[in-house]
Amino acid sequence: MAPDQLVAVIDGISADVDAAFDRLLAVPDDARARLYLAMRHAAMGGGKRLRPLLVRATAQLFNIDVSQSLQAGLAVECIHVYSLIHDDLPCMDDDDMRRGKPTVHKAFDEATAVLAGDSLHAIAFELLADGHVLPDPFVRAELSHALAHASGPAGMAGGQMMDLEAETTTFDLGTVTRLQQLKTGALISYCVEAGAILGRIAPEGRTGLRGYARDVGLAFQIADDLIDVEGDAATAGKAVGKDAAQGKATFVSLLGVERARAQAHALVEQAHAHLHGFGAEADLLRAIARFAVERKR
Repeated sequence: MAPDQLVAVIDGISADVDAAFDRLLAVPDDARARLYLAMRHAAMGGGKRLRPLLVRATAQLFNIDVSQSLQAGLAVECIHVYSLIHDDLPCMDDDDMRRGKPTVHKAFDEATAVLAGDSLHAIAFELLADGHVLPDPFVRAELSHALAHASGPAGMAGGQMMDLEAETTTFDLGTVTRLQQLKTGALISYCVEAGAILGRIAPEGRTGLRGYARDVGLAFQIADDLIDVEGDAATAGKAVGKDAAQGKATFVSLLGVERARAQAHALVEQAHAHLHGFGAEADLLRAIARFAVERKR
């Protein structure tokens, strides 16, 4: 897939996600309005939409209706956005900018930011429980269970705890890899898993897709570490240089810039190899893997 084709696909999924959030987060005419405005501020008009894109790209391998893949993609995007809101709080990373605009606790206040994150977390599972869009109860149950697992202590939240510990503890490469497989990789892996669940693919038939997701997740994080070292805040839409300032071990600090970049590209090649059983229908997944390491934000 040519780069301009991928850009068109990304723009399309971004428009779909924003339109869905616009409907989902319509501001009520009551005392909850500030909460909805905070959720809209965080969820709409920004971000790469990589996670909904991965759900759609995997689901289309199995000819799944776009409405179903968008529903699952919205659910994981809700979890991702909630995690960013909480991650930016003063008690965590204390960031002022996200996606090129003030973080939620800066644009509103800390209490509203906490509630906005909590609400998006709840909405994620409300979306997956919607029997009108996802009529198969077994698919709904598996999607919900897998997302809960990827979001909690065995996934994203556990990785965030390790990231907090990294501020006062020296981690080796294996520990940093484990941290990132949980903090970033678990949700990315869920996205690919969700596409296979929608396609009713048995767990034993998902091995290649799981390998692809694991490698793309690590490549994506190495690219993030490179952006933190080499990027600028205006392009990245967030503060850069924070890991080094906090003394955290990263792929770049442990491997160096060139080795880290080479490792990211090697992971992309491995991800492509995991898709050997698919033909042109997996070209979007291949393009996403390349995008994961070539992006500037």
